[in-house]
Amino acid sequence: MRLRLWGPLAPLVLTIAILTFGIDQAHKWWILDVYGIAERSPVRISSFFNLVMVWNRGVSYGLFSTHLQEALALMSIVIVLGLWLWACRTSTALTAAALGLVIGGALGNALDRLLRGAVADFFHFHYQGFSWYVFNLADVAIVAGVALLLYESLVLGERRERRGKA
Repeated sequence: MRLRLWGPLAPLVLTIAILTFGIDQAHKWWILDVYGIAERSPVRISSFFNLVMVWNRGVSYGLFSTHLQEALALMSIVIVLGLWLWACRTSTALTAAALGLVIGGALGNALDRLLRGAVADFFHFHYQGFSWYVFNLADVAIVAGVALLLYESLVLGERRERRGKA
C-alpha cells in the first residue's frame, strides 16, 4: 500500500479546513479582543443561551484537565495528519467535506492551546437544571464533521449495500 499525500478530493478538504480554521480563529479574536467577553461574561442572550468565557484545559467537555497543553496540541496534530491521509484516499465529496470540518476545527483548538494555553469556549446552552457543556465554533465544526461521517457510513452505506444486493 502506497502512502498518498494528495488525492482528487484533497483541494475540497483543504478549502473546507482552511475556511473552518479561519472562521473559528476570526470569531475567537473578535469575541475575546473586540467584544471583550472576559469582562462581560456571562451575557444572557435568551432564557436558554448565554455567552460565557471558559478556558478549557482538558480534552472534550473539559475532561482530563492538564497543564500540558503542548502535549494536547501535538496529539491533535497527529490526529489531523491521520485524518489527512484518510482524506487523500477518500472518493466521496461528503467524506471530504466532513474531514475538512474536523481538521479545521481540530487545528483551531490546537492553535488556541499553543498560543493561549487553553481552548477558548463561549457558547452555553441550559434549561432549568440542565446545563450543556460550553463550546466554540471549532467544536461545532468537529461535531458536524463526525455527524456527516456517521451519516455517510450508517445511512448512505446501508443504502449502497442494499442497492448492491438487488
